[in-house]
Amino acid sequence: MAEPWTTTTLRLKRPHASVGTEPSARHVCQIHNAPLNVYCCADEQVLCSICALVDHKGHRKKSVSEERRRKQVDLNNIKKASKERLQLHEKEWKKLNKNLLQIQEGAREAEGYCESIIAKLIDYLQRRYGTVQELIEAQERAAVAKVQSSLQSLERKIDEIKGKEIVLDQQAQTDDDVAFLQTWHSLLTLCEPDGLPRDFEDPLLPFEGVKIAVQEFGRQLEVFCDKEIIAISQSGQSTANSMHTGQNSNPKTRAEFLAFACEVTFDPNTAHKDLILSKNDKEVNVSQDKCQQQSEPHAERFTHRRQLLCVQGLHERCYYEVEVYGDKAEIALAYREMDRRSKTKLSAFGGNNKSWSLDRSKVYSVSHNGDAIQLSTSPSHHRVGVYLNYKEGALTFYEVSENMTFLYRVEATFTEPLYPGFWLGDKCCIRLCDLRQQNVPTR
Repeated sequence: MAEPWTTTTLRLKRPHASVGTEPSARHVCQIHNAPLNVYCCADEQVLCSICALVDHKGHRKKSVSEERRRKQVDLNNIKKASKERLQLHEKEWKKLNKNLLQIQEGAREAEGYCESIIAKLIDYLQRRYGTVQELIEAQERAAVAKVQSSLQSLERKIDEIKGKEIVLDQQAQTDDDVAFLQTWHSLLTLCEPDGLPRDFEDPLLPFEGVKIAVQEFGRQLEVFCDKEIIAISQSGQSTANSMHTGQNSNPKTRAEFLAFACEVTFDPNTAHKDLILSKNDKEVNVSQDKCQQQSEPHAERFTHRRQLLCVQGLHERCYYEVEVYGDKAEIALAYREMDRRSKTKLSAFGGNNKSWSLDRSKVYSVSHNGDAIQLSTSPSHHRVGVYLNYKEGALTFYEVSENMTFLYRVEATFTEPLYPGFWLGDKCCIRLCDLRQQNVPTR
């Protein structure tokens, strides 16, 4: 008799079958062929009465119909909460769509408004240029009238001298000695000097004064505009940053740096006379042929140092790379107004409070305002990366190969746009890299 009891026990402990696919199997226990009318709250299973007594003894149980009513209430609450969430999401969706339209309309309205303001400024400058034109024309009329008056006076004197020369020729050819002597005193009167014409001042001097004044006006206007654009940009960025919490994170990989890549080109007007630019103002060399040196004067040119700036003023998050060939070079950023004519260190990158310089020689060093910090790193690759986070006041230098090798981080409060600048030692060449190609040298 023991063996059947064991078999029965084993059958009772078999797991309950899942709800069948046939309608007749859904409500009957497959073990005892009894109706499923008990619900075990502890195991959350529908049971027959026998299973409830044998395998779920001591568990809290309810009838299936009672538990269904209770769970029906829970289901209704779940459905109600789900419906409320759906309504909230639909409401938020409509709100975001409305915001999207408002953003697009606001952007177009801001563009139109700013365009109208800029157009008014352009119109204002054009009208002011008309005033300058009138001034130049008035100076031209005055200078022309003065020269014409002098021309007329000289013409009269020339005619008088020519008339005297005729009389002198006649007297010189006379054979009448008495008449010659009698007219001698009058001949001396004809020969009295009437004064040579004075040297005239530079006729272009008035126009040069206007040109210098307008150039200074343009420079001051450019500086003012740069500062205001920075303020406008920072105002817009502060709003954008509040919407993108991760925007202030610093890049780590070269791919992340390239997301902030900017294009820079050399400014020929600032280049020292010994520097030769080529390849669309993307490469600069030290001239070895004195005959080929640039000789034309320019107010923005560096006078005593082999330095030059780039055209672009940087005032956002920017990244660019340069390749340096030669023993000595400096990679700098400077304010536009730094001294370019002094023979002192004030005109050297890093020698004043308007520039920051990475000096590349046997070892790297960083200089600012006349103070230098020598680094322990020696150059091992030609390419250098420069990362500027203008708003945070951070300037970081890297050596670029397969990896980004950190060199130095400068922290400062920048108040004006920063222009990339370079100093070249003997036989040095610097190339501005085209980061659209995203190529990394291995040497």
